[in-house]
Amino acid sequence: MKREAKKQGAAQEARDLGPQFRQVLLPLLAGIVATKKSLTEWVTEFGLASVVKLMEADAEQLVGPKGKHQGGRRFNHWGATMSAFPYAGRQVVLPRPRVRTVDRKKEVAVPSVEAFLAADPISERVIEQVLLGVSMRGYEPSLGSAPQGAVTKGAKRSRASEIFVEETTRRMKIQLLDTLDTLDLIALMIDGLVMAKHTAIVALGIDLKGNKHVLGLRLGSTENKAVCVDLLQDILGRGLKISGRILCVIDGSKALRWAIQDVFGDIAVVQRCTAHKRRNIKSYLPQHRHRTVERMLCDAYASTSYKTAKQRLQQVVSWLERNGEEDAAASLSEGMEETLTVLKLGLPPSLCRMFSTTNAIENMVGTIRRVSRNVTRWRDGAMAKRWVALGLSTAQRRFRRVKGHRHLPALVAVLRPNQTVDCEEMVA
Repeated sequence: MKREAKKQGAAQEARDLGPQFRQVLLPLLAGIVATKKSLTEWVTEFGLASVVKLMEADAEQLVGPKGKHQGGRRFNHWGATMSAFPYAGRQVVLPRPRVRTVDRKKEVAVPSVEAFLAADPISERVIEQVLLGVSMRGYEPSLGSAPQGAVTKGAKRSRASEIFVEETTRRMKIQLLDTLDTLDLIALMIDGLVMAKHTAIVALGIDLKGNKHVLGLRLGSTENKAVCVDLLQDILGRGLKISGRILCVIDGSKALRWAIQDVFGDIAVVQRCTAHKRRNIKSYLPQHRHRTVERMLCDAYASTSYKTAKQRLQQVVSWLERNGEEDAAASLSEGMEETLTVLKLGLPPSLCRMFSTTNAIENMVGTIRRVSRNVTRWRDGAMAKRWVALGLSTAQRRFRRVKGHRHLPALVAVLRPNQTVDCEEMVA
């Protein structure tokens, strides 16, 4: 009944507004038919004409009517000049009214002109199109047809490329130079990816409420200790606060492990990624043993206690040695304790699953690869760094709190028993 009454009410409103709509739309439709223009072309043409009229009216409001004497006048009309205004990802050239002071020494800004210049920034549209997979060559066609009869510019491949470089450089500087003094991290993840024959090292921080934060990046020839140390020192130099011990989740990279030890020392509690460990072990095994070993490793790392998990892993080592897979057994034994750190800390199962792997930062790295998937010609390291930064900013806009964030007080209690925290505020 309510739905039927709502439909009847909407129909009555449409009948009441019918005469008004007919008065407005019928002349418009008649004009479209008479000139054989599409609705979009008609609306665009009249919209641009309205913009010009609005700017002229704004200038007249500042100065007064043209050709009429006005006592105490402060400004004078000063003709018009053709200026480029942003329009749907390109620029359209329109006559812009000019206003000067009566002494002709200073030009006065017309408010509507400033508003139109700030609206619809082309740089945002270029970035948006690139993230959708549009190439620089296809940027102008992706915008659709230009307004007929209007002079347009700023959509060619070269100009779109210039805008993209300028905007990504600006964003990268803001992102990598931003201060971190408002953050207090409980966990840190670091990973690397190869782009354009360079290795980009990126860092992801997790605060006490479970929010993720992009901390920085460094570009090097390889994932070496010097680059990793430089990244961590830069993060600390930008004001990052670490109130006590911090959980550092990394893959099996020895360079990362040494860098964390050098920079953080004893306050770093290292968790090695169990997913990387499983892949490393299988790389030493023939194909027919993969499924068996994978099942045994998954059962071991799914254990609810450190003692049980270690016992099961030692059984896997013995099984590998008995079957002549000494290299795989050595790989499992290497760093075994650090793959069980979260279990050793006695964390809730949700946090164990979250922090036992580097999946959170791997997802961010996946976004970087997706954003740069259409790049076929890498010119230099600066270009690679800009694309990595664009991927990081894109990923950051979609960040959610980590899984199990409601149990983070348990991690704080284990790592920093002397730190007093408001648990309700942390999980809010």
